[in-house]
Amino acid sequence: MTNLLNMIIIVLSITILLCVYRAITGPTQADRIIAINIIGTKIISIIIIVSFLLHESYFIDVALVYALISFSASIIISKVIKEQ
Repeated sequence: MTNLLNMIIIVLSITILLCVYRAITGPTQADRIIAINIIGTKIISIIIIVSFLLHESYFIDVALVYALISFSASIIISKVIKEQ
């Protein structure tokens, strides 16, 4: 089970790198916002998997706070882009 979760973390990390590329080179602002949201979601998934691997429940609290910050940042960035 541990090897499978480690492989999932590696795959998520690779897809995060692909999303970073899309966030940098995205042709529109909407592509960049979506890529940043996907990166945040994947990081939250990685934090929860690490919590499971280390048998530490406080990482789930960290993931929840990160999700709230990511959501707030997405709303703020969307409003700024809408005003332009």
